[in-house]
Amino acid sequence: MKLTSYTNYAMRCLQLAALKSPELVRVDDVAFIHSVSRPNIVKVVHQLGKAGYLETVRGRGGGFRLNRPAEEIIVGDIIRLTEGPLDIVECFNPEENTCPLIGICKLSKKIQEATNAFMDVLDEVTIADIASNRIPLLSRIDFLENNGKEVTLDSAKVVI
Repeated sequence: MKLTSYTNYAMRCLQLAALKSPELVRVDDVAFIHSVSRPNIVKVVHQLGKAGYLETVRGRGGGFRLNRPAEEIIVGDIIRLTEGPLDIVECFNPEENTCPLIGICKLSKKIQEATNAFMDVLDEVTIADIASNRIPLLSRIDFLENNGKEVTLDSAKVVI
């Protein structure tokens, strides 16, 4: 299974919003932290906002935040939103199928079972779960936001 970069960006936006909650997260911050183009993040945030997962605030002090508790946002649901149907092989989509073995092919049935198992696992994961190691994640984000600069003050390493 391979998910698109778009789905990956959606997860990163939701994870960062959960980590920074209840503060607003700026699109530019996500783009910088994850080295992703700003237009890609804008597109993702727009779709997640329209779907009710994010609250978006326009203007100078704007940004986005979770629009519902992180514990209620299921990763599988986000994947379905961003990926659409997971038609791993053409025979999963009756409108595009050209295979004459549809309905009797054991391979396609097994691939469908594998796809269902994949989604079943992701339906058990929430945004709260992927943000649960908050301190290490925020430490890494702080490090990245500060261009990876470290200083030593009184024999203690400090990120600035």
